[in-house]
Amino acid sequence: MSYITKLNYDEALPENQEAFRREEEVRGKPSNMKATLLHSVPAHRAYMEWYPLWNEVKSLLGLRGAVIYAHAVSSTNNCVLCTTYFRKALTDLGLSPDNFEITPEEKPIVELGYAAARHAQPIDPALWKTLKQRFSEKDLVNLVAFAGLMVATNLFNNLVQVDVDDVLTPYLAKGAVAEEADVS
Repeated sequence: MSYITKLNYDEALPENQEAFRREEEVRGKPSNMKATLLHSVPAHRAYMEWYPLWNEVKSLLGLRGAVIYAHAVSSTNNCVLCTTYFRKALTDLGLSPDNFEITPEEKPIVELGYAAARHAQPIDPALWKTLKQRFSEKDLVNLVAFAGLMVATNLFNNLVQVDVDDVLTPYLAKGAVAEEADVS
């Protein structure tokens, strides 16, 4: 159970209601994370910058590569909500989230995702060399910035213990259960 409730639209301030309506117009019904973030319009706005970077990463890596990259970050961060979101995305791509193979081309991206999720530890220079052979500096900035936003999203969901959305529960990893907040 989440430590912070989802925004109650009827009791919210007008600016929060407006942000909620905009979210619905742009992306549909707010997910549990977004409905929680909507308590703060600036926080919601900041986290929604994930989407422009997501589009850049998809353009760069393709949908499969982007999903595998984001899954690497989220699963390394042990974020049940985001990992489950990307488990669904892997399934939607026809991949088994418990048993899929990465291609040699995807391997450095997955390694970058793992490294990013380990919280700003230096990356093996050999990995940088491999990445720099394939990607421009702009591309690398987008990949690292996206990983940073994934880590921030994972952090928010893990600290707040945002509930996994009902639509995602069929994709939870075996044994993965969102922990309930103990507020006693």
